[in-house]
Amino acid sequence: MDGSASLLYVIDHSLQWLQPLLSEVFCRSHCCQEVQPMFRQILVPTDFSKKHINPLEIATNLAKKYKSTIHLLHVVEIIPNTTFTEYEDFYNRLEEKAQKQMSTLVSNFQGKSVQILPHISYGNRVQEILKFIKEHEIDLIIMNSHKVELENPIHSWGTISYKVALLSERPVMLVK
Repeated sequence: MDGSASLLYVIDHSLQWLQPLLSEVFCRSHCCQEVQPMFRQILVPTDFSKKHINPLEIATNLAKKYKSTIHLLHVVEIIPNTTFTEYEDFYNRLEEKAQKQMSTLVSNFQGKSVQILPHISYGNRVQEILKFIKEHEIDLIIMNSHKVELENPIHSWGTISYKVALLSERPVMLVK
């Protein structure tokens, strides 16, 4: 089984496991008694590395099945103890690069019949992701993760994905 075939198997297997859960977790709207899926707004944070394709694939499959909107978020990290204006030219170049990468990434999923909304923000990645979750009423966050190193578990728990999973008030799916 090649890499793409195994990825599709994992995604399909994940959806088979999630389908009964998601089918049972519906809420009724008070105004029109219309049944709506619980996960209408899905957030996929990205740093544009290849490892972030898996969470976006899973989000795309969920969004297609449940007519959800995907928010693709990239956070440009601000250098600690500086102001934005001190390095404004530098940050503007980073944003231009991020916009190009975002456009390429979104265009790769254009034929999937889902709505992907690109977003770029500045600041601390964990804080910006948590702020975005609240401001956009995100229902599910899908992030890449990694195996916890048993030899150094404290280091592994300090990653962005684990911090978001611990601090978010919304469900977080960590994809390995």
